[in-house]
Amino acid sequence: MSAEQNIKAAQAAYAAFTRGDMPGVLAQLDENVEWVTPAMPGLPGSGTKRGHAGVLEFFQAVKEHWEFEAFEPGEFIASGDSVAVEGYYRMKARTTGMLVESRWVMVWRFRDGKCTRFEEYTDTAALEKALTQRAMGA
Repeated sequence: MSAEQNIKAAQAAYAAFTRGDMPGVLAQLDENVEWVTPAMPGLPGSGTKRGHAGVLEFFQAVKEHWEFEAFEPGEFIASGDSVAVEGYYRMKARTTGMLVESRWVMVWRFRDGKCTRFEEYTDTAALEKALTQRAMGA
């Protein structure tokens, strides 16, 4: 697949996520996808997940623990079978009410039009703080 087709696949996955359309996200992923987010004790859904079931487990944990106020993919940069996306999110921890915002980078690796590996890089210290500390006045 071309770099442009891979970018379109990543864009389609982000669009599906923002609509809450998990089948739309999974449609862009290989059945045996490796889904990697920073592994942190106390960070629900973190670490390496495998396959569609693992990805759904990740998104279920996200839904249970975070309320998004903004999720904004920015620039898409493609090279070969890889697409790196820089972006921003702002969300509230459901358990503490604390707001967290961070820039992030997500790297997608494609084979035959499907993502075979996804890896997220983000501010894990901010996530941990939001999950463990109460918001002022909460």
